[in-house]
This record gives sequence, structure tokens and C-alpha cells, in this order.
Amino acid sequence: MAQGGKIAIAVTDYHRRFTDKLLAGVRAGLDGGGPDPAPAAVEVFRAPGSFELPLLAKKLAGSRSYAAVICLGCIIRSDTPHFDYVAAECARGIMQAGLDTGVPVIFGVLTLDNEQQAIDRTRDDETNRGFEAARAALMMIKTLDSGPE
Repeated sequence: MAQGGKIAIAVTDYHRRFTDKLLAGVRAGLDGGGPDPAPAAVEVFRAPGSFELPLLAKKLAGSRSYAAVICLGCIIRSDTPHFDYVAAECARGIMQAGLDTGVPVIFGVLTLDNEQQAIDRTRDDETNRGFEAARAALMMIKTLDSGPE
């Protein structure tokens, strides 16, 4: 793993009641044992909202200080098209950060129709989407470390 296996977590303050649970899920996924060892260190960085995640992700990945960057956010649909713009640009920007830097940048942003879906996806178990994002990061690190340049 690059840089001692450090993983950066970029997490939003918006809908913090859910993003804090996603963050707990990431920590559980990284510390959950299994065939892959947990990374040496995790550093958490805050963004105000999901629209700002791509810039933070690109800066973190571009620093070459982290083996992976996990992005966590929560976007809940409302009565305006704001959801569509934020969700689409967030997803596009996060993907582009990984493509531009060659560092795994994991999309752990919930895009939901209502708060009940957020509750369902941030439970304190392996169904937590943060847990899944952590496992995806570990898999990508392992795959890229063992694959061709």
C-alpha cells in the first residue's frame, strides 16, 4: 500500500447525522479483520456538502499521501431539481478525481429519495454503506498494488 497504507476519508457536514454513521461504518470496515489488514492510519477531512467532495478528493488523491480516498456524503431528494445537479456532479467529480490521479477514490455518497432510505443505509452493521465503501477501498488498493502499472 502506498504511503504506509494511509487512507483519507472525505466526509460532508451536511446531513451529518447520517454521514457520521457512514464514517463509523468505514471505520468498522477497515478494522473488521478479514483477509486484508487494516491500514496503518486513517485521516478524516470535512467538506461542507457533497458538491464540494470532488475538489477535496482530487486534492487528497493528488497529494500521493494516501493509498485511497473514501468520499462520504448524503444527498436526499426534495421538491426542486437541486438533487439532480448535486448528485450528478458529485459522482462525476469523484470518478474524475480517481481517473486523474490513479488513486482509488471511492464513491460512498448516498443518493436517496427520503430520510428512511438514509436510516436503512446507515445501520450499525455490515449493511452500512460506509462499511461497503471501506471494503471497496481495500479491494482496490490490493488489486492495484498487485496489478500492472
